[in-house]
Amino acid sequence: MTNDCQLYLITPPVLPENFADLLAAALDAGEVAAVQLRLKDLSDGDLQKTIERLRPVVQSRGTAFLINDRPDLAVKLGCDGAHVGQTDMKAPAARKILKDLTLGVTCHGSRHLAMQAGEDGADYVAFGAFYPTTTKAPPELADIETLRWWAQVMEVPCVAIGGISAENCAPLVQAGADFLAVVGAVWNHPGGPAAGVRAMVQAMENA
Repeated sequence: MTNDCQLYLITPPVLPENFADLLAAALDAGEVAAVQLRLKDLSDGDLQKTIERLRPVVQSRGTAFLINDRPDLAVKLGCDGAHVGQTDMKAPAARKILKDLTLGVTCHGSRHLAMQAGEDGADYVAFGAFYPTTTKAPPELADIETLRWWAQVMEVPCVAIGGISAENCAPLVQAGADFLAVVGAVWNHPGGPAAGVRAMVQAMENA
């Protein structure tokens, strides 16, 4: 990990037919540390097909490919790791399945949950949402001070997530976030996903 904040893409809730092309364009537009495939409503068969289609697109560009809530499929299909939420598989169980692959854990705005995740073997913790978001309803908005405290005190990297855009990301970068996780800022960008990545990367560099 570097000290510079990096971009972390999460896929939109529904993937368009040409998503592989959109993803490739986004990844070619600027440096992206990781892509998390987050599809909650697919059957196992369709999810496996989607992973097999998108994994090469991501990994061929030197970007980590993570699967939401399915450590088993991450291992089975050659992904780089998995991300689990507080209502998904428990972190110790996910750690056991993933072995040395990457494990990320959602911690909302809780220092306690983040410290527990670190003890459970998380490779990164995710705080958020920091801003209102239409992608996922958080229990409550997270405090930037929690992010700053974690960055100053803990060695486990932290991800900021939730409603983040090029226009509002500067305080999170300045607070010490290692990664900014975005959905709408890239996939809903009026200029397309590639323009969204360029805008985010520029804003993070300027912060």
